[in-house]
Amino acid sequence: MIIVQYKDEEVNAGRIGLTLVVAGMVGSIICGFWLDLTKAYKGTTLIVYLLSFIGILIFTFTLDLGYLILVFVTAGILGFFMTGYLPLGFEFGVEMTYPVPEGTSSGLLNASAQVFGIIFTLIQGKLTTDYNPLAGNIFLCVWIFIGVILTALIKSELKRHNVNMGITNKAVQAVPVESPSEPPTNGILLKSALVSHETSI
Repeated sequence: MIIVQYKDEEVNAGRIGLTLVVAGMVGSIICGFWLDLTKAYKGTTLIVYLLSFIGILIFTFTLDLGYLILVFVTAGILGFFMTGYLPLGFEFGVEMTYPVPEGTSSGLLNASAQVFGIIFTLIQGKLTTDYNPLAGNIFLCVWIFIGVILTALIKSELKRHNVNMGITNKAVQAVPVESPSEPPTNGILLKSALVSHETSI
């Protein structure tokens, strides 16, 4: 798409791809930390998905303006949110499919992503070749928007998180709490006192 719009810019096309990948790596790390901090699985996933949709809209309708530096910026924004969505999606999937093993749900999600990636790449390539890059990008915009709607309709049931919280609460309740007015007991001293008492009897 870059080469079609910007002739003789093969080197910068590669750099734009690199920008997208590096921004995506940063986005994955930040989104992962944020999810661990807040545990807001559906809210975070939906917001990042929506920002991905906005990012691809900006990329689509600014690609042909003739400003290569703008393409770098929009590609970075797009990569940050789209790749940052991946760990969120995997974690949210694991939460909803618990107690199915994490490897199974993550493996199915990864396989699904690869299959749809191949199909969408072929379709977008065909649209770009037969028409123009705008047509291919609009195709992706439509499907990302459908994804936003489907994500909004997902019922947020954090099965794994709820089970873990239940285990933690039980563990806390099982710990004996000594009364602050009573001195702490010492098992060794108590046993010695009992032995001495029995001996004297």
